[in-house]
Amino acid sequence: MLPRLLEAVDNKLREKQFDENGNIAFGIHEYIEIPGVKYNPKIGIMGLEVCVTLARPGFRIRRRRKMVKKIPKHHQISRQDAMTFMSENFAVKIEEE
Repeated sequence: MLPRLLEAVDNKLREKQFDENGNIAFGIHEYIEIPGVKYNPKIGIMGLEVCVTLARPGFRIRRRRKMVKKIPKHHQISRQDAMTFMSENFAVKIEEE
């Protein structure tokens, strides 16, 4: 699903769409811009906001019931890590502001 959503924005993201915790958010003006999606008169025209959270193995320690702990600083995902991951794995071009 994510490659199709990225294709709707021409595989281009801006630096400001990445936050400091490895999250990515971008908007699509109309859902019919997504490749392979047809117009549905019952839905009409509407846009959507896509939010992606990246996590490494071991991030579960923050959400488990017992012994909840913080994620160590060296294991957190930085903004630069997220941008590198998206550009290498999804061929996304990162535009500077």
